[in-house]
Formats: sequence, C-alpha cells, structure tokens
Amino acid sequence: MLSLPTALLFADLALAGITREYPNAPGIVLNSPADLQSPRTLHPAFYGCFDWHSSVHGHWTLARLLRLFPEMPKAVTIRAALAGNLTADNLRAEAEYFNAPNHHSFERTYGWAWLLKLTEELATSPDPNAVTWLQNLQPLVDVIVAGYLDFLPRQTYPIRVGTHANTAFGLAFALDFARTCNNPPLETLLFQRSRDYYLRDTNTPVTWEPGGNDFFSPTLVEADLLSRVLPAAEFAEWFHRFLPELPLSLLIPPTVSDRSDQQLVHLDGLSLSRAWCMKRIASTLPSSDPIREMLVASSEKHAQEGLSHVASGHYEGEHWLASFAVYLLAV
Repeated sequence: MLSLPTALLFADLALAGITREYPNAPGIVLNSPADLQSPRTLHPAFYGCFDWHSSVHGHWTLARLLRLFPEMPKAVTIRAALAGNLTADNLRAEAEYFNAPNHHSFERTYGWAWLLKLTEELATSPDPNAVTWLQNLQPLVDVIVAGYLDFLPRQTYPIRVGTHANTAFGLAFALDFARTCNNPPLETLLFQRSRDYYLRDTNTPVTWEPGGNDFFSPTLVEADLLSRVLPAAEFAEWFHRFLPELPLSLLIPPTVSDRSDQQLVHLDGLSLSRAWCMKRIASTLPSSDPIREMLVASSEKHAQEGLSHVASGHYEGEHWLASFAVYLLAV
C-alpha cells in the first residue's frame, strides 16, 4: 500500500527529474549536423530524467500519484509540471521526431510501452486537466500505435533480455493500453504475437538470471505477460511447463554493489519488477498451488529490498526507480 509520505517522496523524485535536462543520454541517430541539438530542443516534452523513456514514466508517476492523492500537498506543483511539458506544441514535436528518417525504432519498445501506459493513465484519470493532456498526447499516441502495428508483424523472434528491448514487457503494457482504451486492432495483434512468441516455451533457463545490468527478469516478465493473455487454468499449466522449479537465484533479491553506477543500479529496478511480476503471477495461479506461497513470500522480500533504495542519493537510480516503485505499490 502506498502511503501519503511515500507518495510525496516519490513525487519529489519525479518532479526533480522531468525538468532536469542534464546529464542526458539522448540515444539519437544523426541524419545531418542539424540534428546536433539540445535534449530540450529535440524532445520539448520528454527532455528530462536522463533519457526519453525515464522522462515518460516520470510523467506517468506524477499522473498516477495525482489520481491516488488528488489533494496531496504537491498536487498544484504536479499539475503545473505536467501542464508545462504536455502542451500541444511540445507533443506534436515529439510525434514529428519519430517520423524523421532513421528514427522509427527510437525507444522501441520500452519507451513506447511507457508512453501507452501514460496514455492509459490519463484516459482513466478523474483529474479535469487529464482531458487536455490526453488530447495533446494523441498525435504521439497515434505514432506509437502505428509503430506497434507496423513492427510486430515483422518481428519474427522475441527479444529475451533483462533491459529495455525486452519484448514481453513492451507487449504487456501495450496490451493494458489496448484493452483500457478500446483499440481492437492493436489488442488482437498483441494477443496473437504473445502466443506466437511464448506459448511453446518450456524449461526456461532461469538459472542464468540475473544478468549484471538487468532491471527485468526475462523469465518473470514473460510469465507476467502470459498471465494477461491466457485463461487462468491454461496459464497455470503453461507456467509449470515453462518454469518447473524456482531456483534460489530467482527467489532472493539481487545484490547491488554500487548505486552510483548507471548499469549496476539497474538491479534495484530488478527487485521491484520481480516483485510486481511475482505478485501478479501468484494471483493468477490457483490458491492450492504450492508455488503461489513461494512467489508471494519472495515478492515481499524483493519489494522490501527495492523500496529501501529508491531514494539512494544517487541520480543514477533516483531519476527512474520511483516509477517502478509506484507501479509495484499502486497498480
């Protein structure tokens, strides 16, 4: 459960990030010298938080906290920050960026997924300002949805990594959006590709996890996706074929040796994402399944470990970990 004091802490972290332009890792393809622009020029809405995707889910964090605590002391500041970045002109420029040559794969699919999660949040928000922000966001949403519809039929194999390119995560958040925002063509494609990519998987090599810079468990994020796609009984059968045993390496939180390192601190995110995946998987399995209790207990351990390091004093983690924490606690 997310308390108001914790929400205020997470809001401070997100607010500090979405308007902080530097340091910045723009991740751009340069088509000409004219593309050598500042982050804020390239991305007038999502220039902060070190990189584009972190800025997007920083905005989601604020929108989600505003829904949960509409009268919180930070509410006025949050609304002003969102209104300042999510303008019509800013978001048209963001959409145009994706349509430039060599930019079609920008942020595919991690940033895409968080953009749709932000859209889903605004579409269901009771805040009166959300209607305007959602309208402003629509040109970029259209570009991202078109990107999924174009790319997924051409993506023959899923990407099974513990970082941004993970296909299962990109499908899961997009599927949530498609269902909530009533996009049948996208939902149908996501449903089919999820089954195409993962339904035949057995005996996942989970003992290889974690990788040194993972913030997702490839095993658990795949199961998290399939829990959205399969009926509960079918999911339970699939899950036990996919993951016959739970190794200790999956059940204990990862060790983070240096939270000032941009890659090593990813493992704090892994604790948080493992926790939400385990919680969802456990809730989908039958109550009589002995694996369920193991997942619940491990989820609690991972959550405790991850949440204790969201505010570490190091921007390398603080610019993004609050989003993972809020998703774990408030969804």
